[in-house]
Amino acid sequence: MTTSVSDSSSISPSSQRVVIIGAGIVGTNLADELVQRGFTNITVLEQGPLELPGGSTSHAPGLVYQTNSSKNMTKFAAYTVEKLTSLDAFNPVGGLEIAVTESRWADLHRKQGWASAWGIETKLLSPAECKDMYPLLNEEIVLGGLYIPSDGLALAGKAVDALITRTKAAGVVYRDRTEVTGIEHSNHRVTGVRVGEELIEADIVISCAGFWGVKVAAMAGMKLPLVPMAHQYAKTSAVKGLEGRNEDPNGAGLPILRYQDEDLYFREHGEVYGIGSYAHRPMPIDLDDLPKINLDEYSKENMPSSLEFTLEDFLPAWEACKSLLPDLKDAEVASGFNGIFSFTPDGGSLVGESPDVEGFFVAEAVWVTHSAGIARAVAELIATGRSEIDLSDSDINRFEDVELAPSFVKATSSQSFVEVYDIRHPLEPRLSNRSLRVSPFQARHRELGAHFLQSGGWERPYWYESNAKYLSELPWDWQPPVRDSWSAMHHSPIAAVEAYKTRTGVAMYDMTPLKRLEISGPGALTMLQRLSTGNIAKSVGSVTYTLMLDESGGIRSDITVARLEDDVFQVGANGNIDTAYFEVEARKQNTGELPGGYVHVRDITGGTCCIGLWGPLAREVISGITNEDFSNDGLKYFRSQKAYLGGVPVTAWRLSYVGELGWEIYTTADNGERLWDVLWEAGQEHGIIAAGRAAFGSLRLEKGYRSWGSDMSTEHNPYEVGLGFAVSTKKEEDFVGKAALEAIRDKPLTRNLRCLLIDSAKDVVLGKEPVYYDGAAVGYVTSAGFAYTVGRPIAYAWLPAGIEYGETVYVEYFGKKIAATVTEDPIYDPEMKRLRGIPEDTTERVNVAAK
Repeated sequence: MTTSVSDSSSISPSSQRVVIIGAGIVGTNLADELVQRGFTNITVLEQGPLELPGGSTSHAPGLVYQTNSSKNMTKFAAYTVEKLTSLDAFNPVGGLEIAVTESRWADLHRKQGWASAWGIETKLLSPAECKDMYPLLNEEIVLGGLYIPSDGLALAGKAVDALITRTKAAGVVYRDRTEVTGIEHSNHRVTGVRVGEELIEADIVISCAGFWGVKVAAMAGMKLPLVPMAHQYAKTSAVKGLEGRNEDPNGAGLPILRYQDEDLYFREHGEVYGIGSYAHRPMPIDLDDLPKINLDEYSKENMPSSLEFTLEDFLPAWEACKSLLPDLKDAEVASGFNGIFSFTPDGGSLVGESPDVEGFFVAEAVWVTHSAGIARAVAELIATGRSEIDLSDSDINRFEDVELAPSFVKATSSQSFVEVYDIRHPLEPRLSNRSLRVSPFQARHRELGAHFLQSGGWERPYWYESNAKYLSELPWDWQPPVRDSWSAMHHSPIAAVEAYKTRTGVAMYDMTPLKRLEISGPGALTMLQRLSTGNIAKSVGSVTYTLMLDESGGIRSDITVARLEDDVFQVGANGNIDTAYFEVEARKQNTGELPGGYVHVRDITGGTCCIGLWGPLAREVISGITNEDFSNDGLKYFRSQKAYLGGVPVTAWRLSYVGELGWEIYTTADNGERLWDVLWEAGQEHGIIAAGRAAFGSLRLEKGYRSWGSDMSTEHNPYEVGLGFAVSTKKEEDFVGKAALEAIRDKPLTRNLRCLLIDSAKDVVLGKEPVYYDGAAVGYVTSAGFAYTVGRPIAYAWLPAGIEYGETVYVEYFGKKIAATVTEDPIYDPEMKRLRGIPEDTTERVNVAAK
C-alpha cells in the first residue's frame, strides 16, 4: 500500500468534483476505476479528438511484458492484462524474449526468478523450442528464450473506446478538443481547471496528459522530471513467413518477440512486421517544437505524437532484424514513424499527489503495460487515501531537488532511453551526472582511495582501497569467499576487512547522505506523536526509533527522532517522500485544519554532516578528545548530547546500525572536515580505519535491522516485519494507524520476514530472488549479502508463517536452487551486549546454529 500525502477519504465520493486531464489509456481507466468507487461527478478533458487524441496511446504498439524487477510494476501489469481481457481488448499471444549472448541468457534466468517471485508463470526454452514456438527465428544464433504465456498485445484503442462507452453510461462527461490553460488553486488546495476563459470547478484534478504532463503539472507549480522522447517504430512490406497466418490485416498469432541484445522488439500486423527500436540515439523532444496540426486533420500518420521517420537512424537495426528473422531479407522497410513516449531519470512512472497543492494528482510516464494497474492505484489513493500496491517506486516525491534540474532530467532521461533493454546490476551507478552532492569528507575519502557509488545525487563510499593492505592479516575464518561474476560486480573483498575492523577495533563511516530533518515549534511534538508509533514525549536528549504508518497499519517509513530541545527535534528519515509527508502534515496544523499549533519542517541534510564512529574501541578514541562523559552511564543507549570533540561542536547520538558500541556524531558542514581529522588523528593509536557502505550493509543484516523500501513498505504491518517493539503500548495519544493495529495485533500472522543463512559460503545472493519450499515458490528475498562475522551469505525473505526456524528453503539464483536455513534473528549479539558497551570477544566465529 501507498498513502496519499493528504487524505480526502472522509469526504463522500459522490460529493467530489473530479477533473481528469487526458483521455488516453490512463485517463479513461482512471475514470472507470473512480466510477467503481462511487464517484459520480467526473469530467474528462482531452485536447485532441476523442476518437484519436494524438498522444502516446494513439500510436502505442501495445506489447505487454509483465515481468519486471519491481514487484509492484509487475502487479500493475498483471492487473492491466486482467482488465483489458475483461474488455475484450487483449490478445494473449504470449511473450518470447530471446538471448543471443551468454550474458543475456543468464539474465533471462534472473528474469525468470523475478517472475516466479511475483507469481508470473514462465518457461525457459532451448533454441529448438524457441524455433518450434516461433518458426521464423534464425535458430543458429539463438542460445535460448524465456516464454511468458500470459503476456500479449494490448488493443489500446479498443480498450479506450470500451472504457469511454462504459463510463459515459455511468455519467462521466467527456469534453474533447478542449485545451487546458491553467490549474486554479488557493490556500494550497486545487479549486478548478481553466480552459480558455472558462473555469471548471473541481475538488480533485488528475493529470493523465502523458508527455504533455510537464506543462500541465507546471500550471500547479510542480516540477515534473519527464522528457518526451522519440522512439522508432517501423512496418515492413509483406513477409513470406507471415503469409496466411492472420485473417485480420492487423492480427497477430505469434508471441510478441523481444530481441534485447539488439534493443529491438517485434509484433505481427497481419502479413507484415511491426518493429520497435531503442537502438538509435536518444531524441528528446521540446513540446514547443511539435507540429501544430489542425484537429480535423488528425490521422494515425498525422498527429502530434507521431513524427517523421528518420530512416538513417533505423538502418543499423534493420541489419540485426534480418539476422534474427531471415525472411526479412526479402522484405523492405515500408513505413515508420518516430513516436513520442515519456521517459524519466530513473525510468519509473510519476504518480501521486502534489505536496504543495492538495487535490492535484499526476499519473504520468505510465506505459500501456501498467496503465490499468496504476489507474486503479491512483483511484484508491483518491478514494481511501492509500493504494493496496506500494507506489514508492513511482512516487512523484522520490526525487531530490538536484534531480529536478532540467539539465539533469534531460541527460538522465536520455540515458534511461539508452538503457531500456540493458542488463543492469542492482548497484550499477550512473557514469555521468556524478558528484552532484558530496560530503565535507570528500577530500579525505579520495585520499584513502574510496570507491564511490551514487544515490539521491550523493557520492557514497562503498569501500576504501587504503584498507586492501589488511586483507592478508584477516583471520582465516574472516576471509571473504570468491564470488560469482554477478555478485562480485560493484563489490570488493576489502569490505571483509572493514567489517572485521568494525567488529574488533574501530571504524569511521560517512553517514552524511542520510536524510535529516529539523522539526521545530510549539506544535512539533504534537505532530510527531500523531504521525509515529513510538512515544516521542520523552526528556530532552532522548532518541526514539519509531514507525510511521498509514491508516491501515502499513509501514510508510521508519524514522529515528532525537529531542534536542523542548520544541526542536531532529529526524533521521528515508528520503524526500518523508519530507513531503511531514511538510503537508505541518501545513495542516499551521492552517488550523488539524490541532496542535505551529510547526516548521526544514531539510538540514545539506547543511550538516555525520560520522558513525563504531567499534569496541570507539570509546578509547573519543575519550582522548573531549571532557564530556561518554561512558555507559554518562551517555546511555538511545540518548543524545551536545559536546565538543577536539574543539568541534557536535551532537552525538548513542546508537549504531552496525551493532557495535559508538555514536552518530553530527556537526555543521563547515566543521565537517575538521571533525573527520580530529577523529582520525585520535584513532591512529587504536588502528582506526574508514569503512564504506558495503561493510555497513553486511553488518546491518547481521544485526537484523530492517531497511524500508527493501524489506518493508506500506504493504506490511509492524508485527509481520518483526518491528512490533517500535509500537509503544504505553502511548495514550492517538496516532495514524493505531486503530488498524489494534484490530490486527492479536490476529495470527500469515507471513513473516525471516532471516535465511545460505548453507554454502560461496553462494551470495543479492535480492529479489524467489524462495522455494516443498517445491513451490512461496516467497522472495528482500535484502541480502555476506555476513562476514559468521562466514555465511545472509538474506531476508518474506515467507509463509507456517515455515519454522531450522527448516530448509531454497533460493533460486540464476536458475540454481541454493539451500538455506530459516534462522532466528538477529544472528549477531541478540542480547545487545555490544551496543550497550558490554565487552564480548568477536574474533572467534559466532555460533549461529538455527534455533
